Amino acid sequence: MRLQIFHKTTVSVLAGLLILVVPSVGAAESLAGNKGDTRFWPALSGNPKSECTKAYKAYVAASGHSAYATTFQSRVSDLYIICGSELNAPSQQAAEESALRNCQAGLTRWKVKTAAGGCGIAASK
Repeated sequence: MRLQIFHKTTVSVLAGLLILVVPSVGAAESLAGNKGDTRFWPALSGNPKSECTKAYKAYVAASGHSAYATTFQSRVSDLYIICGSELNAPSQQAAEESALRNCQAGLTRWKVKTAAGGCGIAASK
């Protein structure tokens, strides 16, 4: 008799846990192929082999929280694009901070000043 009660109680508890767990499984879907929150459209060169084009494509293909930062474009005076990205970070905010730091490091490394300003987050997910 006690075994039947224990068995029914165990089944009820497991069924309840299953009901609670199933909705969270759908929330953990992959972000691969998603362009995320686009703040401004990044100006990519027509060359598919350029580093910034490769970085943007890797950002879109990334399955986790990622961000893509680039310099603002002034069509009159800026003839180059500097970018930074962070792929599969623990959170969207962490990805944005790291991508922005990567882009700023590029400005410092190449000793570049842009007419339109520094770097900004173009897209994040």
